[in-house]
Amino acid sequence: MKQLVTLVLGGGRGTRLYPLTKYRSKPAVPVGGKYRLIDIPLSNCINSGLNRIYVLTQFNSVSLHRHIRSTYNFDQFDRGFVEILAAQQTNQNSTWYQGTADAVRQNLRYLQEPDISHVLILSGDQLYRMDFRDMIATHEKSQADVTIAAVPVESRQASGLGIMRLDDSGRVAGFLEKPQTPEELEHVRTDPAWIDRHGIASRGRDCLANMGIYLFNRDSLVQVLEKTNYQDFGREIFPASIRTRHVQVHLFDGYWEDIGTIRSFFEANLGLAASDSPFELVFPDAPIYTRARFLPPTRIDGATIRQSLIADGCVIGSGAVIENSVIGLRCQIGRDAVIRNSVLMGNDYYQGPELTTGNGRPPLGIGPGSQIENAIIDKNCRIGANVRIQNASGVESSAEAEHGMICDGVVVIPKGSTLPDGSVL
Repeated sequence: MKQLVTLVLGGGRGTRLYPLTKYRSKPAVPVGGKYRLIDIPLSNCINSGLNRIYVLTQFNSVSLHRHIRSTYNFDQFDRGFVEILAAQQTNQNSTWYQGTADAVRQNLRYLQEPDISHVLILSGDQLYRMDFRDMIATHEKSQADVTIAAVPVESRQASGLGIMRLDDSGRVAGFLEKPQTPEELEHVRTDPAWIDRHGIASRGRDCLANMGIYLFNRDSLVQVLEKTNYQDFGREIFPASIRTRHVQVHLFDGYWEDIGTIRSFFEANLGLAASDSPFELVFPDAPIYTRARFLPPTRIDGATIRQSLIADGCVIGSGAVIENSVIGLRCQIGRDAVIRNSVLMGNDYYQGPELTTGNGRPPLGIGPGSQIENAIIDKNCRIGANVRIQNASGVESSAEAEHGMICDGVVVIPKGSTLPDGSVL
């Protein structure tokens, strides 16, 4: 365990999560009311006893850097660290990261220390809980060069994922990115009986999807990166490794969601608020860590709240109704406001009495009598009184406008937006 280093890939521009990525990188996007996406892989590492972690970043990374610096500090005796490797010009390379594999290639010197034998590569924008010690055990037992985590999925889900074909021993024998035809699907289909025999109930699932979680022998990783100019792990490094090295699969049967689009982000958050949530936040043996903010308890004054998550430091006015929603840090919700099926990210600061109004702008938060449904309200927004945010006409997508936009059928109000009293979206 002490000879393993983890690399968390900070992601590219995050265009499919725009406008949530307008001012921040994907791993810095808030999730679950009080966390950020980067907290998920970092917490999984810490709970698995892995504390030598590099985070590779490039786009809009200031808030991500700030969050990591203020959250993940280890004591001086265990030699643990979470360090940021930002894209930079060097004597060897003057370009930005050209892909996930290129990002690792440009930082190989950090992996070539004599006390490193294995490298775990993770994505910074996925929601799951995994004990990586199980994956390490699979890797060592099979004596593999590379081990990849895979989750069973149904055939109807395969068209949006990378699907693997295995031999009887669990060695990866083939890979196809997003199979579209029945013939392609049959080529990578896994017998459900094989999945059942390996300790996971198949329940009709007959495909194994690449989770984007890779465990490499350090020397194997260095060789494949130095001998090729491949830029992406999923599309190039992994398929090439199958042809030349022993690549073993590690089966995983828990909740896993790749937060790649506004719709997947929206549904994952609302899933956290459900009474039968597929991803349980209350998990004493493997908590999700995040920044300690020392906020006061949330104050609720005569509001009605059903099946929702309410973060720290909120004030919810009398008569407000909140249903099936996630309410983020420091949210100020006025009296008689109605919030349904929505994600409110909250505020980065409290607004003092002297700043309650200015230039005719409403104060931070949700004004009295406003109704918000099927929407994402990013941080530090000022939603006036009697505002309606509902996408009542069912528009699937719209261009970015002054007060917001619609993505995947969800109304998204960008960070720092102001909606005057009586606005309708």
